[in-house]
Amino acid sequence: MGDDLCDFCSLDVTTRLTSMTLDSLLLSQDPELVRVIRPTLEKLSIEVEICHEARKAANILISEKFDAVIVDCDDLQGGLGVLQGLRATPSNKNSVTFAILNGHRTTTQEAFGMGANFVLQKPISALNATRCFNAALNFMLKERRRYFRHPVKMQVRIVLDDKKNVHATSTNISESGIALMLREALPKGATPRLLFALPDTQLKFDMEAEVVWADVKGRAGLRFREVPQESQKHLESWLDEQLEEELPGAKEKIAAAGTEFLQ
Repeated sequence: MGDDLCDFCSLDVTTRLTSMTLDSLLLSQDPELVRVIRPTLEKLSIEVEICHEARKAANILISEKFDAVIVDCDDLQGGLGVLQGLRATPSNKNSVTFAILNGHRTTTQEAFGMGANFVLQKPISALNATRCFNAALNFMLKERRRYFRHPVKMQVRIVLDDKKNVHATSTNISESGIALMLREALPKGATPRLLFALPDTQLKFDMEAEVVWADVKGRAGLRFREVPQESQKHLESWLDEQLEEELPGAKEKIAAAGTEFLQ
């Protein structure tokens, strides 16, 4: 989970992650493929950003987070390179990935070996696309929950190693960490205790954390460490409720996905 912290220090990523729909990037120059894939995704409330150039797509994937990435591997120059490099991008290394093949160049086994979670062969019918993306939807939602940063303003007490207490205000929280605003900078690598109560609940937390990043403006991102199982369960349950407000039906589908997410 360590690389996840790069996401909640980015306002652009946070905005995308808390939008009302899932987001996808489709890399292809094939008009027939776009004609089939785009409406299929939109019917599932998945917004589609279309990119026609591999180099541009690679840059987008560095700076933006997507729930799904669909790559036309064989009929677009550089497409295979985007698929191969996707797992090395901090923001999208765990995005649900679809490889579109033409049956002549890349094999299904090779696509899976490059990191694809799902493979579709051309020509793609609307029925096949619908079945594939329906099957993948639970995994997209499960991954969205893992990355989900809920904007929340609450008071957090920070207890440093020397027993010094520092008061901060949170800006967002996830199942793996929290972003804070402070009046004084925290040293990177510090391992304070965090004490806070989630808004409108009786849930109180006392967690160990590590400062992952901090800036001169008093902003900092901390990763939770060795969270007690009961506390983690309560935090994830609360986040599920917040995500349910953003994406109605997400909680049920996340549960259906279980722990079988394809890596």
